[in-house]
Amino acid sequence: MKLLLFPLLLAAAIVTTPPKPAKGTRWTGTISNGMKGDKVSFTVSPDGKRISDFTFDGYWRCSGKLERQVIGPEGGFEIKTGKLKAVAVEPPDGGATAWRFALEGDFTARTAAKGTFRMNINNLGCDTYVLQWSAKPER
Repeated sequence: MKLLLFPLLLAAAIVTTPPKPAKGTRWTGTISNGMKGDKVSFTVSPDGKRISDFTFDGYWRCSGKLERQVIGPEGGFEIKTGKLKAVAVEPPDGGATAWRFALEGDFTARTAAKGTFRMNINNLGCDTYVLQWSAKPER
């Protein structure tokens, strides 16, 4: 009986194993009105309806000094009819030193996107100000 039961259980486990989620497409881009070399990157879901892993790699002013940051908001954001408009505050309950990320984008073309990004911590005097970005999928 054990000899018959094991193959059946193994077959059932193989059939019920969920498929691996499809990976999204990695996009990279540049900032046109920031410091030379500022860039952004993010992942667009396979269905084109979400972005995740948004990362800003560049400079901002913080308490009068120019500082480099490689950071982005946690989680992902919806793209609705080719448009993205999102604000993330971390930690979510805010506070005097909360990071604020504002992101907008136009994803109406499958091969290019553009938009704006701003991150700031008001009480610490840290701000990128509104930056213009454009990005393309990596090949």
